[in-house]
Amino acid sequence: MKTDLYEEITLRVIALLESGVTPWSPRCLCRGGLPRNYATGREYRGVNVFLLGSAGFTSPDFLTFIQAKELGGHVRKGEKGFMVVKCGTYSKAEESAAGESGTAEGEAETRRYLKAYTVFHASQIEGIDFPPAVVAPELPLTERTARARGIVAGMPNPPEIRTGGAVPSYWPSVDCVRMPERGFFEDEEKWFATLYHELTHATGAPGRLARKSLLENKGFQADGPEERKVYAGEELVAEMGSAFLCARAGICRDGLENSAAYLQGWIKALKSKDAKGWIIRAASQAQRAADYILNAPSA
Repeated sequence: MKTDLYEEITLRVIALLESGVTPWSPRCLCRGGLPRNYATGREYRGVNVFLLGSAGFTSPDFLTFIQAKELGGHVRKGEKGFMVVKCGTYSKAEESAAGESGTAEGEAETRRYLKAYTVFHASQIEGIDFPPAVVAPELPLTERTARARGIVAGMPNPPEIRTGGAVPSYWPSVDCVRMPERGFFEDEEKWFATLYHELTHATGAPGRLARKSLLENKGFQADGPEERKVYAGEELVAEMGSAFLCARAGICRDGLENSAAYLQGWIKALKSKDAKGWIIRAASQAQRAADYILNAPSA
């Protein structure tokens, strides 16, 4: 695997955080619409959503250099593209000796790969009639909250949700999300954003996605560097999962994720030893979690 790509993406995210931008802020994802490839019509996924969404463009369309050319356009000279990555696995058949008998047995080994591509935004391309960038009107509050409720109601195999708890939390032992009453939150949208965070945790349960960072997570009782690393990784998954779901509901707001303490906390965590793979892994797992909650097929 090309670990230098992991490091490069981590450094890009750290640079954004140090400039005061949280890539997984719902506002970044809503500003121009979820980024998509104009040629295929497919939305980008995982960490690519955050890398492109935080670029600040007002429309969602991107193309590779070759795609722009195939569609009759061209990238303007001097324009700098944006890196996106493709993660996947492949199987490699290997032959291994099976003792003194001289027989051999084929063993399939699954390996992961990470490949980088460069894409350009519509505003950097000439000769193609892209849809105009327009300021989409904010959905009425009643519609946003109706969408938010619909996402919760549509989650397959959901955990129990109890209100009245003192602190938002997911309890794996009883598969239950506990939420304070609505009145303890600034508004209903903040309540849903917090609930989405906890529901993302819940997708890691054995009967759902069986996510390692949830199964091995000791929460606030984490003691020692490895346990704290697992805890931080799972929290990043939940933050990103909540952002994906908020964007789908039309909840486009900044909150704690832009506070100085919050930003400094993640900067410190991402600069720690062996943290360079967190961003890609967490974004991929958050995408799977959001797909599960939305009952959408994972691409």
